[in-house]
Parts: sequence; C-alpha cells; structure tokens
Amino acid sequence: MTQFVRIDRSMRLKEQPETGHNRWHPDIPPLLEVGENENIIIETRDASDGQMTPEVVPEDMESMDQKVSHPLTGPIFVEGAQPGDLLEVEYVDIFPEPYGWTRFRPGAGFLRDVFTQPFVAHWSIEHGYATSEQIPGVRIPDGSFMGTAGVAPSHDQLESWTRREQELLDRGGVVQPPDIEDAVPGGRIGEEGLRTVPPRENAGNMDIKQLTRGSRLYIPVAVEGALFSVGDGHFAQGDGEVCITAIEMGATVGVRFKVHKSEAELKGIRTPRFSHPGFFQPPDIAVPRNFTATMGYPIREDGTQEGEDVTLAARNALLAMIDLLCERGYNAEQAYAICSVAVDLRISNIVDLPNVTVSAFLAEDIFVV
Repeated sequence: MTQFVRIDRSMRLKEQPETGHNRWHPDIPPLLEVGENENIIIETRDASDGQMTPEVVPEDMESMDQKVSHPLTGPIFVEGAQPGDLLEVEYVDIFPEPYGWTRFRPGAGFLRDVFTQPFVAHWSIEHGYATSEQIPGVRIPDGSFMGTAGVAPSHDQLESWTRREQELLDRGGVVQPPDIEDAVPGGRIGEEGLRTVPPRENAGNMDIKQLTRGSRLYIPVAVEGALFSVGDGHFAQGDGEVCITAIEMGATVGVRFKVHKSEAELKGIRTPRFSHPGFFQPPDIAVPRNFTATMGYPIREDGTQEGEDVTLAARNALLAMIDLLCERGYNAEQAYAICSVAVDLRISNIVDLPNVTVSAFLAEDIFVV
C-alpha cells in the first residue's frame, strides 16, 4: 500500500497550512496516519518556502520573510510508535524539482564576518546534474537528500530545550529563540514552538549529505505516533554547508517506517543515528578519484597560536580553499558558494596538539571545459 502527501508548490505554507509547519511542537495535529512498512510519498517545499525563483536577485532577499525556515510537510503519525521507541526512517527514493538555488546574506553562514554582501546562484537541475549561469564552468552531480527531518519533541523536551538555548543566548551565543513571526501554525504553538534552524535530539535540520536514497535514519521517539515531518531538500552539498545553503530545492521523497520497540529507552539512545547499506553516492563522487585539498590549523591571522580549536582550523582550511578557487578565476562570492555545495570539510587529525588539522576537499571532476 502506498499513501501520498501532496502539496501545491505554487502556494506558500502559510497559504496551505494544513499541509505542514515550520516550528517544532508536540501539539501540531498529524495530517496522516500510517503503519509500519507502508510506502509513503511526500511532497515538500524548498527552504525559502517558495520565495526563491529564477528571477530573484541579491537585493530582493532583504524584503523576504526571514523566519519561514524550514517549511516541513507533516506531521505523520506512525502507528505503534511510543515514547522510548526508536523510529527507523528509510529513504526509499528522493526526486528533485528542476530548479535549485544557493544564497548567502549578511549575518549568516560560517564566514559571516568575511562575506557581508548578499549573493544568489540559480541552478538548473536536469539529467542528474546542476548547472548555474552565476557559477560558470561547474557541473554538480546528484547527491539528493533531505536536509531536515525529525519527530515532535515532548512537552518536557520543548521546555528543556527552550531553556537551555535561552541560557546560551544570555551568554552571548548565537540562538534563534521562539518567535511567532512567520510561524505556521500561529497562536500558542507559534509562540512556543522551537525554530527549525538547529538540529536537536529529535533530529531536525541535520544537513547530513550522506542521508541519500537507501539510507536509514534512527530517531528516539518522544510522543505517541512519533509525529514525523520532512522538508528542506538538497540536490547537493559539501560537508559543512559553509555559506548556510546547499543547492536548495523542492523535492518528493519516498519513505518507510519501522518501530524498534523500547530500543531508545533500553539502550539509552538520546540522539539520532544513521546508516547506509551501500554507497551513499557512486564511489567516484562520494570519494573523489581526483581532488585537491587545502589544510587549516588553529592559528589566528595575526599569528597567535590557539590549541585544539577545530572551528578555527576549519575556518583556515576554508579560507585557503577560497583563495585556491580565486586563483582559478572565480570571485570570492562564487568560490564561497562552490565550497558550500561541493567542498567537504574533514577533521584530518584531532590529536597532534596544538595543531589539530582540518582539510577541505575539492572534487576536480565538478569542473567542465
């Protein structure tokens, strides 16, 4: 048996609120009830909730709704799922829409202090590749995955996570607290609901590029029925998604559920896990046969030595990769976007102190003559 969850992508989520939500909250009613091992086909919106189109230019982003991310399709009630269970989500297939986009804007992204002007690249997706007039000479292969997927938090988790994030915000951390602006649903749920920007113990916006077709995601269940939701399709992404977006797209995803009774409770599983029985992409793409890499250490620009600072090492590896791409004729904004969709940041060593090392891997085969 196959069940379908359809949406109208010509309409924003706020215009079709019965199809989903953009906040995490246990009181959002399910739109569908399914059993284990049923095939479920789910249509999803892109992360901008339809605001990005091929006609958008960087200056348009300032007037867009900023708190819509991420419009999720769901929740879906999984029969038999109870708190303490482990929900297995199998990604049977993922079908991309023909248009995608990559953007960054002031105040967002890993190098937000360096890139202070907006940038947009529009991608045409066909025949298993994405190409963009804004980033010529690059062809990105299909690595479709769902950036955001998760289950509803319990009321206790909602309160606990809101409190701990507020404490971090009070200490000067970067947090997006509950905010009713652009919230779907609105009302009390919009006021209390957790923003979907960070991943949490319920999974959410993980942006893990290995969660492709055939992968399995395991999430601890906190409420009856699990209340699974999904959205934020990506056609391709580098490990790190450094400019804050990948090749973002609407997508249709096929999933199946399996409930592992009491497994999360018995084994003390508090955070998601994932697996793949095969290659998450063809081996020559997943592990490039032809690559160039840059390296970064925890040394500040003024020469100050830091110790065990993986974030600083990653920053330096990324800046070095941007320099390399600029040597090849791309401007810095294009290079930053290429890094976000196609460069993998990897921890090469975390023990050779003080210089823990992060490497940035660039697959040379993305370049076309």
